[in-house]
Formats: sequence, C-alpha cells, structure tokens
Amino acid sequence: MQVNRRMHPFMLLLAVWVMQLLPTVLLGQSVMLINPTRLDRKGEVVSISWEMLLHKYPLLNPHQLRVTEALNGNVLPIQIEYNGADRPLNLLVQVDLAAKQRKRLLISAGASEPVSSKTYGRFVPERKDDFAWENDRIAFRMYGKALEKTPKEMAYGIDVWVKRTDRLVINERYKRGNYHEDQGDGMDYYHVGRTLGAGNCAPLWGDGICYDGTYARWRVLDNGPLRTTFQLEYDAWLVGTDSVTVTKTISLDAGSDFNRIAVVYKSPTRPSFPVAAGVVKRKEPGGIFRNSEKEGWMGYWEPEHGKDGITGVGVFVGGKASAFQERTDQYLLVLPTASGHSFTYYAGACWDRAGVYTEAQHWFHRIEEAKFNAKHPIRTIIE
Repeated sequence: MQVNRRMHPFMLLLAVWVMQLLPTVLLGQSVMLINPTRLDRKGEVVSISWEMLLHKYPLLNPHQLRVTEALNGNVLPIQIEYNGADRPLNLLVQVDLAAKQRKRLLISAGASEPVSSKTYGRFVPERKDDFAWENDRIAFRMYGKALEKTPKEMAYGIDVWVKRTDRLVINERYKRGNYHEDQGDGMDYYHVGRTLGAGNCAPLWGDGICYDGTYARWRVLDNGPLRTTFQLEYDAWLVGTDSVTVTKTISLDAGSDFNRIAVVYKSPTRPSFPVAAGVVKRKEPGGIFRNSEKEGWMGYWEPEHGKDGITGVGVFVGGKASAFQERTDQYLLVLPTASGHSFTYYAGACWDRAGVYTEAQHWFHRIEEAKFNAKHPIRTIIE
C-alpha cells in the first residue's frame, strides 16, 4: 500500500494507522480476556485454545504471529504450547488484568517478538539423575535412579532451591557445584530426606506411606519461555500387596509460586486408594502451620534456618481434601484417587529473603489466593 504524500494530514495519519493494522484486519483476530474475580491478576499466563482460534481464523501461523493489547498496542510475551504433541494445543499469553477487568487482545501476522525465557527444566545426569526446573521466582528438583546407589542420600520428595533473582540459575549452580551456599542468587538448604518434601504425593496403606522412590523415565513436553511441562514415570512398586505405577505431569508457569501436578496411578488389582500430598514438618520450634481441610489447602512457614532465612511451602487441591493428617515428620492432605484416572493438585514454595513474602500471613494469604484463582481462571472469548 502506497501513501500519497499530498494527502491531508488527517488522511495521512489514517492511512498509516490502517497500514499498521492491516495484518490484524485481514486475519480478523481478536480475543477478549475477562477476569471474573475481584482480585488483580498480575503477570498471569492465560491459555487460549489453538483449535478454537483456528476454527475461526484458519490463516493463523504459530510461527508468524504477535499479540498486542488493543487499547495501547503493548506487545505481550507469548508461547505456543504443544504439551508433547506434534501440533499446537494452546496459545499462552502473559498479561496483567485488574479486578473484574475485560481486556481485548489483537493477534496479527508477522514476526514474533523474542521472549526471554522465564521457565526452564532439564534432566541432570551429571548430578545423579536429578530433574531440575525453575521459573523467575523459585526452583525445584526431583531425584532419579542414580541416587539409589548412595542410600545415605536417598530422598523421595520435591526439593526446593530458593532464589532471589528472576534469572534462570539452575545450570549455573550445577556448573559451579556448590549450591548449598548463597552466592547472591539463593541456594539449596531445604532438606527432604525420606519424606514427601515440598509437596510430592504417595499412596497411603494402613498407617504408612508407600513411597514411589525415584523416577525411572522423564520426558519434557514444553520448555518455556512462559511454561515448562514435563513428565516423570516411576517403576512399579507395592502398595500393600498391589502392584502400582504412577505418572506425574508437572507444569510451572512464569511468575507463579506453584507447580500444577497431574497424577495418574494405575493398578491392575486395586481400583482405588487414598493418596497423600505432603510437606516436611521440621523438628525445630518456631514454625507456623495453617490448614483448611474444608477448603483443601495447607501452608507451612518453616522455622528460621539460621542465617539462610525461612522457606514457606504450600499445597492445595481444586476442591476439598478428604482428610488432614499431622504426623511426627510431615503434614498431609489426603485425597481419594481411582486407578487410571488423573487428579490434579498444586504445590509450591517461597523464600522470605526474596522479599515477596516476608511473613507467614503473607504466604498463607497467597496460597488461598492461588487456590481461588485456579478455581476461577481467566475467561477467553474469541471474537
């Protein structure tokens, strides 16, 4: 489209605006986001169905698109989510929405804006088969088969690596080898041992917990920049007299304190059994614990760990928990599960030295807020 320089100034401005808008006009892509809550949703990753987008706008190219706010033209960070498939499943957009706000987004053809990765995860064969993952707030790891060769180090749960930087740091920490000391970006001082750590899960049998041990196989489904998702599969073990296997699919979004964990237990002989999601209970005095069995959440503000500070951990489910248990070394939310059926819960952590949650009540409020937001997701309307 050529612009006649002799046009009236107003017509010239109009022509330039049309040229800028033309890709969007041709594709006609507009999505309305609606925050249904009275809470501000800052930096939330919103999922928009790719199939629904294609149904209305078949010219969409996942490799040539950009998303802007209709009101001010701000370009938003995006990711195409595959979840292990060979075709796009969702368009992910990170956006701020005020309480009850409606915000229109425009999707236009063109080169995608580069997005700095805010989430990352990988298999770590150089450190006894760890699987480590992180976002711009916190980091975690799970333990692999190689750890079984050193029984004194055995651990079953989710480990927390605290951070006070929005950089991705797990590769740096593994490379320098000393991640138990804070060198300016945080450290690993969280002790898991033979517990569920910071929110792992395992079946209950009688008065005991039947730990699944270390994972046997891993698979990365998506790896940033806004969401990292991976699967861990475990070899069969006995729950009572029944053989059981489990697959855990873990997702961590940019800006989030919580992992979304989808779990499928399978047993050829046992149709259902109770499962506990738990956190370590420390021996030292001074920790603050709060839970609501009715609301399906629990939070623990651990005792201060010397000069290292305080870790907060939390677990919540979509609905109610069937029971709550306090044991000598753990707090547990008990959930019913059926063989072959997926159930989802959330587990996360924070560090007071990061400066976001500096008191127990701040962390407990965040757990309740995150549970409420998960129950009331941002609505999307493709226009």
